[in-house]
Amino acid sequence: MYTSDGMSPKVEELLAQAALLDERERAELASELLAGLDGPEDENAKAAWAEEIERRARLASSGESEGLDWESVRDEAQRRIAGK
Repeated sequence: MYTSDGMSPKVEELLAQAALLDERERAELASELLAGLDGPEDENAKAAWAEEIERRARLASSGESEGLDWESVRDEAQRRIAGK
């Protein structure tokens, strides 16, 4: 049932077919396959993110939040990744 590299013949066949797609189509296929592993969409999370985005947009528009420049954000992310 499985080949020497661990993939089933069905998976190998699908992979070969996917390789014939153009880059955009392969990206779309990959996105849909990965989304299928996430399970059903959490509507509460979607609504919470929409509310958070609106809150942050209001803060930015009103000048209450100045935001951060990309270099600062990148440096902080790198520090966190490095565990420092």
